[in-house]
Amino acid sequence: MYHTWMRYFTPSPLHQRLGLVCLGVGLQHGTLPTVGPRTLDHHVAVVITAGRGWYRSSDGRRTTITAPALLWLTPGVPHHYGPDPGTGWDESFVDFSGPATATYTELGYIEPERPVVALADPSGPRAAVGRIARAARRGNPLLDVETGAAVHELLVALRRARAGAAPDGDPVLQALARDACQPLSVAEHAARHGMTPAELRTAVRRAAGCSPKDYLLGIRLGRAKELLAATELPVAAVARRVGYDDPAYFSRLFTRRVGTAPVRFREQQGRAVPGGWSTTVPDPDDPPTLRPARPVG
Repeated sequence: MYHTWMRYFTPSPLHQRLGLVCLGVGLQHGTLPTVGPRTLDHHVAVVITAGRGWYRSSDGRRTTITAPALLWLTPGVPHHYGPDPGTGWDESFVDFSGPATATYTELGYIEPERPVVALADPSGPRAAVGRIARAARRGNPLLDVETGAAVHELLVALRRARAGAAPDGDPVLQALARDACQPLSVAEHAARHGMTPAELRTAVRRAAGCSPKDYLLGIRLGRAKELLAATELPVAAVARRVGYDDPAYFSRLFTRRVGTAPVRFREQQGRAVPGGWSTTVPDPDDPPTLRPARPVG
């Protein structure tokens, strides 16, 4: 016996231009039928939250699946899988497509070479699938945009839920972020962690989907933007604060990556705040509220 619920969608060409669209969603549990052998022309993320089963790749290799786990089904790759008849399993699946899948694959969020991925905590992906299922109600005028946005959320949740991932993020990335604005080279950052530059590149690429140089640059430029928008520090002082002793080099780099010069960026923001912005992240569940002004007199 098994139970299944599913919906399928056909986004318009205009929605396809958003980069990522949801083609279907399903929730199933029990002794489900075997799937395949088959080959698809789009991606599917199958999140298994209870039970066990198996996956057989195109070369005949059989992999045991024990929940919680993720199955990546990628376009053009034959696959064959199913739950064990004695246990069954609980699964949810999301079909999706779009040009953004290529970038997510390059960043390591989608892993065609790892069709079976162990998950540490499936609650985040399950919540994202739930949002897609709720959006799938009949007559929802926001269906294609709402479900497409939730697929982005699902991919992030799946990346975070991988087994072996630290709950507070990768420790190497945490250390790099902490020291990003110090005037250190990539080789010097690597030495601080007892790693070679090649080992650091591999670790950062695996955790963040980019090179250490790009990861550090993103943090530095983000901090520079905050200082330009919220303070009246000269550009040279901002450059030094984020690790650049040469303000001219900093300005060229900022202009090339941001698309506008530091001075122009500051003019566009116009948000100088005495003392700078708060560095405390507000609690979304308990946001700060404005207190009513006291009456005069």
